[in-house]
Amino acid sequence: MKQTLLIGFIILCLIGCQDSTLPKPKAYFSLNYPNPVYEKIEHDCPYTFDINKRAELVSQKKCWNKISYPEMKATVYLSYVPIKNNLDSLLYDAYQMPSKHVIKAEEIPERVFQNEKERVYGTLFRVVGEAASQVQFFLTDSTDHFLVGSLYFYTRPNYDSLMPAAQYVENDMMRLMESFEWKD
Repeated sequence: MKQTLLIGFIILCLIGCQDSTLPKPKAYFSLNYPNPVYEKIEHDCPYTFDINKRAELVSQKKCWNKISYPEMKATVYLSYVPIKNNLDSLLYDAYQMPSKHVIKAEEIPERVFQNEKERVYGTLFRVVGEAASQVQFFLTDSTDHFLVGSLYFYTRPNYDSLMPAAQYVENDMMRLMESFEWKD
């Protein structure tokens, strides 16, 4: 009887000493994107710029176009407005747009852009945090034209998982700004 209890106790100790299986924490895909290749876009709007070949320009009415990234489920919305003695209100709206994300944003650094030769001036805003739009910008010639752009992903905002894709598209948006020309 003592031998049976001793053997049973040893078996229970051996079984009880095994590592228990725990569920793995949620993980995110490793997002690596190929180096972009750019081409100049020509269309009926009063501006032109370089676009990544992995993206496609979707033309819409009144030059309110979209740059679609189907593989990333992302879109950059472009809104063109001719200036008619309303530059102050357009600039006010452009600066207010990123501030709507202040509730979710950790910070909103801005990068000022100027191309004196082509008369293109603007600012790019990067929204750091769990915001709906991670990158926004505006461009103007200060007299006739005004363009606003906003990046949106078709997924629940999770800054850590979207950051590689947002940085990739932000680089494309910087290229757009650098290559941007008004057609006047």
